[in-house]
Amino acid sequence: MIFQTSLNISTKGRSTHEITSMVKQQLEQSGIRNGLCNVFIRHTSASLIICENADPGVRSDLETFFSSLIIDGDPAFRHDTEGDDDMPAHIRTILTDASLTIPVTNARLALGTWQGIYVYEHRYQDYQRHIFLTFFGE
Repeated sequence: MIFQTSLNISTKGRSTHEITSMVKQQLEQSGIRNGLCNVFIRHTSASLIICENADPGVRSDLETFFSSLIIDGDPAFRHDTEGDDDMPAHIRTILTDASLTIPVTNARLALGTWQGIYVYEHRYQDYQRHIFLTFFGE
């Protein structure tokens, strides 16, 4: 069986936005008990990550790391049509993921105790992000 749906997420500028509960809710509606969940974001300047969900300091440290690795407004970047964060946002997305696949076991996402699913917004501005969920299984 296959079940497909979508989510619209409002981001608040460069930050992480947990969507684990939304994905779990759609899994319940899917009727899938065992299989796979694919989460796909339709954007090139935001990504998906599985990250620590207990201590927000982990995601803050992740942002500190990316900010030192990829400098906004770096003069080496030619692509700046939408601002200083334009090319850095694309690089951040390439270094993370546009899709995630998570096992489904006994009608539950097989995430670890401290794992959560996040949209990682890489732009300064607020955006509407569109995510597709596809559940495969029985």
